Amino acid sequence: MSPLETSLAFCTNFLFVPGTRSDRFLKALNSGASGVIIDLEDAVGPNDKETARTQLREAWGTFSAAQKKQLVIRINAPGTKYYGADLSLAQEIHAPCLLIPKSESLDQINGVAQILPNTAIIPMIETALGLDRLKEIANAQQVLRLALGNLDLQADLGMVCDEQESELLTARFQLVFQSRVAEIAPPIDGVTTSTTDENRISADAARAKRMGFGGKLCIHPKQIGLVRQAFDPSSAEIEWAKRVIKADYESHGGAVKLDGRMIDRPVVILAQRTLNQAK
Repeated sequence: MSPLETSLAFCTNFLFVPGTRSDRFLKALNSGASGVIIDLEDAVGPNDKETARTQLREAWGTFSAAQKKQLVIRINAPGTKYYGADLSLAQEIHAPCLLIPKSESLDQINGVAQILPNTAIIPMIETALGLDRLKEIANAQQVLRLALGNLDLQADLGMVCDEQESELLTARFQLVFQSRVAEIAPPIDGVTTSTTDENRISADAARAKRMGFGGKLCIHPKQIGLVRQAFDPSSAEIEWAKRVIKADYESHGGAVKLDGRMIDRPVVILAQRTLNQAK
């Protein structure tokens, strides 16, 4: 299977679980999250990196084939002393997908692709340099979709954002725009730090969907249902999408009106995306 032929392209929520908490791996997989990110980076202290790799290695054989398709491994950033060992582990266990933090160049991503030719890659954009080189990163080999590291990006840019992170709207637009130009799956929005403010979580997820993101990162199981609710198409949206696809088929790809609205290629693409999300 091609690295890009994976259900992770359509996941709307990704739950982080620390690499040192192997007791939580199955809980995360059974939490209702559509994707689970086993984190070897931020959630693991410098003295526990090898422990995290060992726990992941030992747990890997206990996962079913279906469970492995849900998993993403967040390795440590390129240039860190942990990077090489993380890549070796990913190669050893045939990791289906890697989340690469602080992605900043085409060469970084293509280098990983050469080592892991059957692994999908999600570059995480969380520095000014990564944002500046967004186009080349989006077009690198085996890139499935992009992810926004909103907290690190704020810190790198010296921002003090408001509750809605209005200052990051331009950055978010760039991720959506460059993903579309590169013809990769819609990007994944960053985290909401609150695990208890349901209104904030729902509002952040709704904003992400409106802006064209295809999913959102979650740091707690309590966030999963709210994020899914924001992204999952309603029954009315699904029915509309089916009617659009049918009208397009019957017109043999030509322009046609449906409910007084012109149905052309962009509308058909939106309908196809809605049905993909519904699956």
